[in-house]
Amino acid sequence: MTTIHTHPSPEPVLKLAGADYELANFISGFSDHRQTGFEASRLLLSKMDGVRTSPRTSLVTTAPSGSVLPSGYDSQDWGRKFLLNGGCAYVDLNHLEICLPEVLDARDHVACTQALFRLAAQAARAADQELPDGFRMELLANNSDGFGNSFGTHLNVLVTRQLWEDLFHRRMQGLLVLATFQASSIIISGQGKVGSENGRGHVPYQLSQRADFLEILSGPQTTFNRPIVNSRDEALCGSPRSGLGDKVARLHVIFYDNNLCQAAQYLKIGTLQLVLAMLETGWLDTDLILDRPVDAVLAFSHDPGLEARAAMMQGPPCTALDLQRRFLDAARRFVESGRCGETVPGSVDILDLWEDTLDQLARRNFQALAGRLDWVLKRTLLDQARQEQNLDWHAPELKHLDHLYSHLDPDRGLYWAMERSGLTEPLVSEDLVCRRMHEAPENTRAWTRAFLLRLIDPDHVEDVDWDHLEVRFPRRGDGGYGFRQLKLELGDPLDHTSELTRARLPRRATLEQMFEALGAVEPRMVSQSYR
Repeated sequence: MTTIHTHPSPEPVLKLAGADYELANFISGFSDHRQTGFEASRLLLSKMDGVRTSPRTSLVTTAPSGSVLPSGYDSQDWGRKFLLNGGCAYVDLNHLEICLPEVLDARDHVACTQALFRLAAQAARAADQELPDGFRMELLANNSDGFGNSFGTHLNVLVTRQLWEDLFHRRMQGLLVLATFQASSIIISGQGKVGSENGRGHVPYQLSQRADFLEILSGPQTTFNRPIVNSRDEALCGSPRSGLGDKVARLHVIFYDNNLCQAAQYLKIGTLQLVLAMLETGWLDTDLILDRPVDAVLAFSHDPGLEARAAMMQGPPCTALDLQRRFLDAARRFVESGRCGETVPGSVDILDLWEDTLDQLARRNFQALAGRLDWVLKRTLLDQARQEQNLDWHAPELKHLDHLYSHLDPDRGLYWAMERSGLTEPLVSEDLVCRRMHEAPENTRAWTRAFLLRLIDPDHVEDVDWDHLEVRFPRRGDGGYGFRQLKLELGDPLDHTSELTRARLPRRATLEQMFEALGAVEPRMVSQSYR
């Protein structure tokens, strides 16, 4: 093994994480195959309870069909709303997209994901009430429609600016190690899919829904020529003047499938946090580099038997399971050495579940993993249906069940039926999921953003984004009524926690006084007279 310890980042950062999930949405009930994503996504967004960002775009519901049409819309990133649990929702290319509040640990990431799935399902049920008889809102947490279109499940992790620059500009070895880790991780993170798309060779069943659509090694784009490692640089940590963007960055990861199994969600984010923490502290194993990572993703995904081997830059070809084991061993040594510190909360628990999962995969003990990994659970259900109905993998009934697995309606989705039956492996409590539907995590800036949004009249919110909140406060003066505008910077995602914000707020303060106490400034004066 050739392990190189490069110059570590000067101040490793907590692996704060988020996610943004594009969901499949359409309206069923039409006799033809018309595309209804435009209407479905906007109707769903109108039912999500939150505060719309600036510029405010009105939602207009048309009477005949119940569809939602925007006034002055952009087809991408339209109508963003920040939710009262610290997350947000918007329309991205006719998909409802839901985004997690910032979290520090993998368990909270799972709880927030489950909470947002429930909020989206509630919006779908509310949308159904506005549709004519015979029509129904369909909402799925998958990544492929079966007609050659893919939509993303994106993870976001806080890293040092030095690591980001090393990955994409200075040390290609680190990017290749990260690509190798992601490529091999689909044996854990894949949701499973019937068939193949995007011109790939036929396969009855594969591990990953994204694999067919990953075409290059690295790049900033997300909707074409999709890369394994995405280089989009959006720190979301305040204005350039703050200087924080020179210290930290957001790694935007578009590689993964959507997961419903809690353990798969947990391992997907937790193992990524660990590998990034390792790279950040100077670890680099140059033996862990695939020769052709893009080809390897496809080979690994198309082999549910886990026997496919891919060529390495050094040494003999490896299976995805071999590679994951080597990453696990390195991560175990990293944590036990003390170099991980607190950068990845719950690191020992992540390692233990990771190890047990790989052990079960090595034994091909799929029965033990059916409640833990989506691709295993889905294949188990589809195999049962094939045997009971004497179907082959080409049968449209199986593709229908494939989609139905990820349906977010708790009464229709196959995954939720398995969860109700106790056949899945829970990792977070029902109480925490319910809390995360309405409360943001207490240990990131998401708490303060959600706390203030609950107190503010939505009509007085001038603008809100991940890293700032701008509000108008009515006041008298100058012979009429006007507004005082205050902008609160939330650039540091690790600041403005519940504890820090509560300590800064004076007792019995007005909302305007709260903003002032938290350091809000007056960017400009807005005066308007009503006589």
